[in-house]
Amino acid sequence: MTASDRPNGETRGVPVRGRLREAYLAAAVPVIAALAALCGLTAWTSSGAAGNPPRIEVTGARVFVPYADKKDTAAFFRISNTGGADDELVSVSSPAVERAMLSRHETAGTGTHSMGMNGPVRLPAGGTLVMSPFDLEVMVRSRAGWKPGDAVPFVLHFRHSGSVEAVALAVRPGS
Repeated sequence: MTASDRPNGETRGVPVRGRLREAYLAAAVPVIAALAALCGLTAWTSSGAAGNPPRIEVTGARVFVPYADKKDTAAFFRISNTGGADDELVSVSSPAVERAMLSRHETAGTGTHSMGMNGPVRLPAGGTLVMSPFDLEVMVRSRAGWKPGDAVPFVLHFRHSGSVEAVALAVRPGS
């Protein structure tokens, strides 16, 4: 008996309609799974749980007035990340300084302190970084002498948020 002689177009014992139904079911499973995943991701994104980038705010910027005939001093910032993703402070620059670098004070355990260059500083989502003379600061070498009350422009460079401008108020140390 040949395929054309078989009833209902059967080939090798399986009806053609049955094979088509199996093929449609096999194709439907991944399509339904992809649609379910797409709906879930859409709901997650719509609720604000996804795609919320870091949002950086810089406040409380101040820079110490160099004393005597020195040019080296320090700048401090309060940096808040009100966004939903972590970021990193990579570097700080200013047209008013010859150089600026992140540095950190460390206690050696014997009552001595040391200061060294610091790499990128992590700023977690929803977190705040407060720089101080006793921890993290920006060491700067001024181009010109500043007086208390002068405004000194800075640019803080972040890995994901790009550059954020801030104006630091020149103050005497301890004020």
